[in-house]
Amino acid sequence: MSPAAPRTVHIVMPGAVADPSAPSGGNVYDRRICRDLPGIGWRVREHAVAGDWPQPGPAARAELARVLAGPADGTVVLLDGLVAGALPSVVVPQAQRLRAAVLVHLPLGDETGLAPGRAADLQALEGRTLRAVRTVVATSAWAAGRLAQLHGLVPDRVHVAAPGADIAPLAASGGDGSRLLCVASVTPRKGQLRLVEALAEIRDLPWSCEVVGSLEQDPEYAARLRELIGTAGVGDRVRLLGPRTGAELDARYASADVLVLASYAETYGMAVTEALARGIPVLATAVGGVPEAVGQAPGGRVPGMLVDPDDPRALAAALRRWLGDPGTRRRLSAAARERRTALAGWENTTRNLADALEQLRDAPRRAV
Repeated sequence: MSPAAPRTVHIVMPGAVADPSAPSGGNVYDRRICRDLPGIGWRVREHAVAGDWPQPGPAARAELARVLAGPADGTVVLLDGLVAGALPSVVVPQAQRLRAAVLVHLPLGDETGLAPGRAADLQALEGRTLRAVRTVVATSAWAAGRLAQLHGLVPDRVHVAAPGADIAPLAASGGDGSRLLCVASVTPRKGQLRLVEALAEIRDLPWSCEVVGSLEQDPEYAARLRELIGTAGVGDRVRLLGPRTGAELDARYASADVLVLASYAETYGMAVTEALARGIPVLATAVGGVPEAVGQAPGGRVPGMLVDPDDPRALAAALRRWLGDPGTRRRLSAAARERRTALAGWENTTRNLADALEQLRDAPRRAV
């Protein structure tokens, strides 16, 4: 392909990317790159494929096959891993003629709550897909290493394009640190049940907690969470707000003192940098790419507390320390404000992704 040829990428995404009621980190990321790539010279052709990914029905499978059959040989195609990972039977044959890349937001087998057999099946399917394409894009350095190790990928085929952050006005601290915020879809992987269990252990301290995130992705888990909030005696202090976007989400951040994330698995944790972009410190489980997202302030101070995800008492202990020690709150809040000024923006994400696509576009064709 001549270097002078137009730079076009077909981006294949879950249909939910266009659904404002499901504002997941992966959906936000996909929408953002579709919006920003044209600004650096890429024409984007979007394909949102409806389906219950990564467990699509026959109609979704047929639609994905139709979408991949459309572009000409050698066309650059970027597939969201939620769509591509579980369907090597559809993706692999097309990978032999397209210049295909897969963007992985979370390794499919790492989702919390899967039966062991299902997790193993998804991991095997994803491995077949990722080994067939030339380029894999991960959303953190941790995730890149995880994918290479899981699937035996050559490390230089796995590129990193971490989510960016839009710097926002500083949140107004309440002083006593009592306004807690959790921003995450209400699913087992995000760990809201163990967050409420930890909050129940510190009922003697003043606090309130807003939980922002979709309640529809796992209704059974959401029902268990509501029940626990009631039985734990914190119903007057924990509010389940459902999904929030735009100005409504900004308002929730603006009134928060600390972000609390109790996840069991994260490749990055976009809520972390969304909070830090407002100078809000973070209290989170140290899983996956979360430590990478939290990072350090320019002076080396960590803008939050990372707790052992395997210690059932660690989260409550960290919350007690945050609420009970003004010196800790001042130190972490200052570090968060410093970290805010050093966060990478979405232009960095777009450029890193574009670099991976450029290499894919210009590489010699090869048989898979």
